[in-house]
Amino acid sequence: MQLTFDDLDEPLRAVTFVVVDLETTGGVPGTDAITEIGAVKVRGGEVLGEFQTLVDPGRGIPPFISILTGITDSMVIQAPRIEEVLPAFLEFASGSVLVAHNAKFDTGFLASACADAGRHWPWAARASVVDTVTLARRALARDEVPNCKLGTLARHFNASTEPIHRALADARATVDVLHALLDRVGGIGVHSLPELHAFTRAVSPAQRRKRRLAADLPSGPGVYIFRGPRDEALYIGTSKDVRTRVRRYFVASETRTRMGEMVGIADRVDAISCAHTLEAQVRELRLIAEHKPRFNRRSTRPERAQWLKLTREPYPRLSIVREARDDHERYLGPLRSRQLAEAVRDAIHEAVPLRQCGDRLSATVVTRPACALAEMARCGAPCEHRLAPDAYGLLSDAVAAAWSGDIRPLLDPLLARMRGLSDAGRYEHAGAMRDRAAALIAACARSQRIAALVGIDELVAAAPDGSGGWDLAVIHRGRLAAAGTAPRGIAPMPVVDSLVATADGVAHRPGPLGAALAEEIELIARWLERPGTRLVLATQPWASPAFGAGGAARIAEAGESARAALAPFAAGRSLQVIGDPALPERRRVLGTGPDAELPMARSSQRQWHGHTMAR
Repeated sequence: MQLTFDDLDEPLRAVTFVVVDLETTGGVPGTDAITEIGAVKVRGGEVLGEFQTLVDPGRGIPPFISILTGITDSMVIQAPRIEEVLPAFLEFASGSVLVAHNAKFDTGFLASACADAGRHWPWAARASVVDTVTLARRALARDEVPNCKLGTLARHFNASTEPIHRALADARATVDVLHALLDRVGGIGVHSLPELHAFTRAVSPAQRRKRRLAADLPSGPGVYIFRGPRDEALYIGTSKDVRTRVRRYFVASETRTRMGEMVGIADRVDAISCAHTLEAQVRELRLIAEHKPRFNRRSTRPERAQWLKLTREPYPRLSIVREARDDHERYLGPLRSRQLAEAVRDAIHEAVPLRQCGDRLSATVVTRPACALAEMARCGAPCEHRLAPDAYGLLSDAVAAAWSGDIRPLLDPLLARMRGLSDAGRYEHAGAMRDRAAALIAACARSQRIAALVGIDELVAAAPDGSGGWDLAVIHRGRLAAAGTAPRGIAPMPVVDSLVATADGVAHRPGPLGAALAEEIELIARWLERPGTRLVLATQPWASPAFGAGGAARIAEAGESARAALAPFAAGRSLQVIGDPALPERRRVLGTGPDAELPMARSSQRQWHGHTMAR
């Protein structure tokens, strides 16, 4: 499973900082020069080393600078030039995050010196530098300190070193200020370097005021809902750690303008704790479908499902419809857009000479002369009764059978036509045929994967949670009915039995999807196909890719010959068949260790399985 950004962020206690301070002959890099460098390397509050040297600026030091810093021409006349100092400083600070008070001044002089010396400046990226002035302005209120000068902050935080306009002393004072500021922002959820950088960037006053909304949210997987003044859902999201994720809306540099607007409107954030990420993702889908929050892209651009329908009439035809009804018609879908539906329809018309007109034809009376498609062998010309209704029905039955089973009768003619076009040098037409074939394969694969889960009354599966335990899911006809966990050291089967007993009932709803959402079924299918996920029980056999409950049973009986026959449909995937009738009384499925065995109780109403699912 792909890691989240929460998992990738390095905590601040593990970051190596080099706090640097410079003394110079003036304030303009390139015109003025460095007279002293002082730096302190720290990590996790511990000082790892210090760097200090005077630098010969190659020019006279103005009197007012000498009075301010105490550095005179006589002190630097024997000091090394900046070209000699830079290699040692770059080595000392290599691989660290640079910190300075008014960092733009110090990094500007150092970057200019590197450019003059022909050396690479490693801290050109904004994310590799921390400015304690900016951090203090974000973290401290105006009634706490009159300004953010280093001396003022050092006194406010009782720094152990007083800044005296000498490089090393000022760097030591900046270290104390940095640690105090990190302690302050840690209390509002800034614990990693990306969060620190995000916090120092400008956020709207509305975002800043709303940080309190994340204070009482739970840590762990779940769904969060930003609600507006009328209790309406503004935005719905999910995360492995709800509190950490919501905090980022108030301290992160949110580049989406709509999110800043949403935070400004929000009055509160509700959270729904979930057993694991699958439950959180499913709940998010359902809530977005129910509330259609205006700041969710998914709700503003929902999947406009289309279906391909084989009509029931003397001469059936393909029709694109928006809804699959329980009318005993044959449907392929859901298809994600009308454009995809048209591509699949065109692919089928290329493979099978179904009629493409919308006329109502009679089984006994010739309604009109055949069109040009019949002369091109692209249509069976039922309008002239060149095919009897029974013979034409075999064509439509073959199409419907391919939708729910072996796709080769539709795919092979397309591939043959594509090869012919390619051999003739008509590569653009061959590419178009390839795209239609790919659309047909994808549509049938999605339809069959969805039908496989919708056709199972009850299925229970378990996936490793990464720490020796199990994430459990109870699925009723493609809809998540219950979710739970069995942590390491806890016997999983009692948890499974409890989940099965308390699972939500799913009322039967007519249609290919039943009561579930297509996206929810696909989420569950992907979760089931993850390496290590195990099927605990299923009331009907299941196969992936699957061809409905009856088809799965036939595949299980056919064995290897069925696998070979379905190889073109598999399209690079291994076919995993579930439903071996010869099941042992005990099956190694779940446990607290690699060799744990659990008795698998049998039920007169349930068929228990223990096959490991694999892609």
